[in-house]
Amino acid sequence: MSCGCKDYASGHCVCDAVLSIKEAQDAVDKKFDDCVNSCFTNLLGPKRPGKVQDTIPFMLKDKKSNLFWATGGLTADYNDVFETVFFRVENVDEKTCCATLSLLRPIKDIKFTHNCCVDPTSLSDVYCLEKTHFCIEVDLNCFCAIQCLDPDLVDNHAKRPDDRDKKHHHHEK
Repeated sequence: MSCGCKDYASGHCVCDAVLSIKEAQDAVDKKFDDCVNSCFTNLLGPKRPGKVQDTIPFMLKDKKSNLFWATGGLTADYNDVFETVFFRVENVDEKTCCATLSLLRPIKDIKFTHNCCVDPTSLSDVYCLEKTHFCIEVDLNCFCAIQCLDPDLVDNHAKRPDDRDKKHHHHEK
């Protein structure tokens, strides 16, 4: 199901992007680029003094541009089920482009359309992602697009929807 990307180290652009994210999370280096959310730049550079991010959240899309999603919270001792389209890379096998991704739990529920696809308008209500210990194994060759997100979304409990509303109203004036 690979999209046939060429001229990348692994032969697949999504795999290379996830490898780059993993390296950035491991190194938390201070290199910057012109694009504010490229998966190949350092999104973990300090934005606020004293805060060090260790996660670059991202979303994956298939050939039809559908967001990939997973379910977490299903265990014998823990039954707080959630669905997410937000992930953190934990490990990547460079030879196979298979990866272990941990699920980032959105504070607000994500809505689905027709029991298959994520309603993208429901993503605008997500202001915080929580790290979890729920993981999924994926073949990165099965995805055609990756979108990196702001690391400040992870464990951002201080930012509430009221704060966002004030920002939006400020920009409208």
